[in-house]
Amino acid sequence: MFAYAIHEIRSAELRRQAADARLVREAVRSRRAARRAEAPGGAAEPAESHTAGRGRSRFPRTA
Repeated sequence: MFAYAIHEIRSAELRRQAADARLVREAVRSRRAARRAEAPGGAAEPAESHTAGRGRSRFPRTA
């Protein structure tokens, strides 16, 4: 019975942690959406990457 009680406590704690993580993700998403809405020019989509096409290749050169 003791092991079952520990299991229930741990399960409830994991559910609380998951709910907190969901709340944080939702807050981050809403902040990003608010920043994009306030951006000059009304940029609704995310901007393109500045590093596209430059830098090191993903794959090493073959011999």
